[in-house]
Amino acid sequence: MPRFILSLCLATLWLAATNAAAATFPANDTKHLKTCKKATESNEKSYRLPKRLLNAISLAETGRWHSKRKEIIAWPWTVYSEGRGRYLPTKEAAIAEVKALQAKGVKNIDVGCMQVNLYWHPNAFDTLEEAFDPVTNAAYAASLLKKLRNSTRSWTLAVAYYHSQTKKYYVPYRKKVLALWQKERRKDTNARMAKAREEYRKRREAIRLKMEAQKRERIVSQPASSNS
Repeated sequence: MPRFILSLCLATLWLAATNAAAATFPANDTKHLKTCKKATESNEKSYRLPKRLLNAISLAETGRWHSKRKEIIAWPWTVYSEGRGRYLPTKEAAIAEVKALQAKGVKNIDVGCMQVNLYWHPNAFDTLEEAFDPVTNAAYAASLLKKLRNSTRSWTLAVAYYHSQTKKYYVPYRKKVLALWQKERRKDTNARMAKAREEYRKRREAIRLKMEAQKRERIVSQPASSNS
């Protein structure tokens, strides 16, 4: 199952917990900053998962603090094994890293946006190319999460068991994911409110301009006064 992460959602703690891999995080890459998010969003819809839940799991699994954007970003070319994460710059580099690990005899390897474990899920992907396809990687995670939900009848337990069915491991993981989920949903709420405020402002401005135009028309249409 995906790796156990102790730190909670505060960015400073997150940085401290993953400092060993900080040098390899391709923070200047702007092309793939939303890759995992888009992949989780599409699969949330396809598998009818609660909005942002899969996204929150991806942030718990591969998220790093992006100092320029001031937010946590899930990274698609992430490999975790031997107790450390590797944030590779490209899909090709990530595949090469996994092959190098496998050549050494390492089997316990987590890959991609959702950190699917290649040892515990040997039939998840046909190839490493497929494993590092963000949509396919997220689709497998979404399917697994949905199965766990159906068996436990609880989304919170499904999140916990996605990581581990051992309580001492899944309790802090579940807390982390639920905190991230709440934060992501709050972002959606704030975005909707901001959009509503902007639409209201535009309507008020349109009304104001219309009233000013009508006032000007009345002034122009009034007959000029004559001196007797």
